[in-house]
Amino acid sequence: MVANLFKQTLVSGRSKGFTLIELVVGMVVLSIALVLLATMLFPQADRAADTLHRVRSAELAHSILNEIWGKRYDQNTNANGGVPACGAAARPDLGLPAGLACTPAASLGPDAGEVRNTFNDVDDYNGLNQNSLMLNSTDTYSSQYKNYLLSVSVTYPNANRNSKLIAISVTTPSGEVITYDAIRSNY
Repeated sequence: MVANLFKQTLVSGRSKGFTLIELVVGMVVLSIALVLLATMLFPQADRAADTLHRVRSAELAHSILNEIWGKRYDQNTNANGGVPACGAAARPDLGLPAGLACTPAASLGPDAGEVRNTFNDVDDYNGLNQNSLMLNSTDTYSSQYKNYLLSVSVTYPNANRNSKLIAISVTTPSGEVITYDAIRSNY
C-alpha cells in the first residue's frame, strides 16, 4: 500500500508546473513574437504619418488649383473666355479681330496694385507661397498648414504662349517635395 501511494505521488507530482525546457521554449517563442512585432508592426506608425502628410499636401495643392482654374487665362483675355483669345490671329472670314498680346513671360505674376483677393487671371498666382494670405482670409497658408512649404509658379511651356504651366510644389513636414502640374490652355 505504501508503494502504491508513493507511485501516485510521483505521477501526480509530474503533472503540476513547467519543466525548465518548457520555460526556455516559451521564452524563445515569446522573443520571436516580440521581434516580429517590433520590425513589422511598429514602423507602420511612421508610414501612416507620411501618408497623412501626402494627403494634406494634395488637399492644399488641390484647393489652390481649383481656385486658379476658375480664373481667366490672361489679363488681356475677355473674362467670358476670350473672343478673341489673347495672342489670337485675326479671322476676317469669321469677323474676328486679332487678340491683344498675351502677358510677356517676364511679367507673369500679380499686376501692379493687385492683392490676393483680387487675383483675376492664371499668372497672378506666380510666386504664391506659404507666407501668402489665403483667399478671403487674414490667415496665411503657413498658419493653417504648419511645417508645410508652398511654391506656385506659372510659366509658358512653349514660345507661342498658347498655354501656361502651373506648378504647385508642396514640401511636407518630413521634407518630401511633391509637385502638382497642370496645363491651362488659351481658349
